[in-house]
Amino acid sequence: MTNARTGQSVQFSKPGADATAVERSVAQLLGKQLTADSAVQLALLNNKGLQASFAQLGIAEADLVQAGWMSNPSFSFGRMSGAHAVEIERAVMFDILGLLTIPVRSKIEGRRFDLAKLQAASDAVKLAADTRKAYFNAVAAQQTALYSAQVRASAEASAELARRMAQAGNFSKLTQAREQAFYADTTAQLARSRHNATVAREQLLRLMGVWGEHTAIMLPDRLPDLPAAPANGDNAEALAMEQRLDIQLAKGEAAMTASALGLSKATRFINVLEAGYMNTSKSGEPRENGYEIELQLPLFDWGGSRIAKAEGLYMQSVHRTADAAIRARSQVREAYSAYRTSYDLARHYRDEIVPLRKKISDEMLLRYNGMLIGVFELLADARDQVGSVNASIEAQRDYWIAETDLHAAINGTGGAAMQLRAEASAEAPQGH
Repeated sequence: MTNARTGQSVQFSKPGADATAVERSVAQLLGKQLTADSAVQLALLNNKGLQASFAQLGIAEADLVQAGWMSNPSFSFGRMSGAHAVEIERAVMFDILGLLTIPVRSKIEGRRFDLAKLQAASDAVKLAADTRKAYFNAVAAQQTALYSAQVRASAEASAELARRMAQAGNFSKLTQAREQAFYADTTAQLARSRHNATVAREQLLRLMGVWGEHTAIMLPDRLPDLPAAPANGDNAEALAMEQRLDIQLAKGEAAMTASALGLSKATRFINVLEAGYMNTSKSGEPRENGYEIELQLPLFDWGGSRIAKAEGLYMQSVHRTADAAIRARSQVREAYSAYRTSYDLARHYRDEIVPLRKKISDEMLLRYNGMLIGVFELLADARDQVGSVNASIEAQRDYWIAETDLHAAINGTGGAAMQLRAEASAEAPQGH
């Protein structure tokens, strides 16, 4: 189930299994530059929280095996003495009702085991989506930090030039102060962007389950390019109804509850039924053999409360299934809207805004070469591009995150709601 939805397989680390193969795979993946797929593969292979959730499979499997066994018999022994005589009673009792209900109990535990597999696959698919989003956040944060370092270097050169011009008497103190203020702002922005890059990187490392020497991962300098065209979302809702793991989980819970309701009705009046062999021996008399049947009499509790409880649980699971389907359809529509909008925005920045800013920069450079403008007008135009470039990086990152959320809304348990932030104007303040 995980491979069909993520393209990556999972591995269940059982007790006593050889961990060297996993370590070799982790080292091999970390020895190369990370991609989104290799980051997901590392998380599915090495995340300890996911392995802890997989342990629930072993618990459900043990319950399934135990449901197919008959309960252990019980042995009773009694000894009475008096009037120079000793009486001894022995009995072996078997749970007859438990034996008769083994097929039904095995069926219920089998469905519970299937639900455990669905839950394990759901945890794996969610981890894959979280890791993919963390990867794109880390790459974008690193790209922003590298660009902030370039902006700071440019601002430092501008501030130094302004200082020298002021010393020569060619610059006013106000103009020099403005250049120095911009340099101070870029220094603070660089510190923030570097910290944000560290936060995004650590989030990715946590999801991949690596530490120590393995934290020296290699990320690309920039985000992947946009695809040539966006995906079509016409059948997204229908695919979600077929493939969403939370819907399959809700359906399985409803079916299991229905089976439990049938068992409750079958054992409404006979809840405890045991039969067994017994013998009695007395001093000086031959041993007496026989059998004993123990039956709980429904005098006070006729099982109505158990039936009502089972019916309530069944209706609860039915409504939860319907609610899951309604939420899934809404999440798919919302995720596709975010996906398509983020794709259009990223392409708009790539094809319109950034090229237009470059064209303006080229024109300013021509005017500078023709001595029509000064160096500070040229530097001011370069600062005007800062907002556009940062917005373009964020738009490209938002697209890849929206694509991941769309796949999660169709195949997994639903992606997080994504709101596209309004970007600040790319124009520099007056006086810069």
